[in-house]
Amino acid sequence: MHKKRFLTSLLIHAVLITLSFVFAFPLLWMISTSLKPIDQTMHMPPIWIPHPIEWQNYVAAFTYESNQLHYIPFLIYGRNTLILEILVVSGTVFSNALVAYGFARLRWPGRDLVFKLTLATMMIPFPVLMVPTFVLFEKIHWTGTYRPLWVPAWFGSAFYIFLLRQFFLTIPFELSEAAKIDGCSEWGIFREVILPLAKPALAVVALFTFMGVWNDFLGPLIYLAHQNMYTLGLGLQNYQSQNGGTQWNLLMAASTIVVAPVIVLFFFTQKQFIEGIAVTGLKG
Repeated sequence: MHKKRFLTSLLIHAVLITLSFVFAFPLLWMISTSLKPIDQTMHMPPIWIPHPIEWQNYVAAFTYESNQLHYIPFLIYGRNTLILEILVVSGTVFSNALVAYGFARLRWPGRDLVFKLTLATMMIPFPVLMVPTFVLFEKIHWTGTYRPLWVPAWFGSAFYIFLLRQFFLTIPFELSEAAKIDGCSEWGIFREVILPLAKPALAVVALFTFMGVWNDFLGPLIYLAHQNMYTLGLGLQNYQSQNGGTQWNLLMAASTIVVAPVIVLFFFTQKQFIEGIAVTGLKG
């Protein structure tokens, strides 16, 4: 019996390790290519361990000259991305928490119907909304600015509203009633009682949003016209030559720099992330 359990456990771990390698393969290849001389990037058969290791590729990635730009302002792209991160993450966490509180903790006519309509918006694919949304922002002269990228974050998202609502339902209503007896307003209950207890769920929303903005390519491509306003995701395309001859080692070095903060962030927040996913129930 114990031998059977051991073999089953061994098989499961072997499968998981194999799948982990499959998922990690692109990342490992990107890091390997970022350290290669240019002549080894397309070598057949592929070279996994570069010789010599070119650490200066990371320095060259910051001073790279493309066909479109005399010099790629990598740090400016990073600054632009961080500005958007602050605006979008703060707007997403606050607006979705506020709306979810209204759906989960308050009673008002038509609440369940409005919640169902909110969830129904998740069924609409983004390509259907892309052109009408662009026309709308063009009419109010927001194209060419950051507003189309961060203002919508302050009006809620159906998925995050659902996620936070389900978490708020797991918080005992007796806590809200006790706060009301002590003279606390609904805003006070939301701020002093619900939000502190919902930190794991809010951390999940913040992390998902951060990763979405950090990796976003289509949004900046549609709405940003000036290269000095580009984000990191969009700025990486400047490393690709339009006439062939792309320096793949520098492109991979720049990509590694862009990916590294997300990986570091996950390792530092994985406890909160896993806890938030685990405790977010499907009640209601």
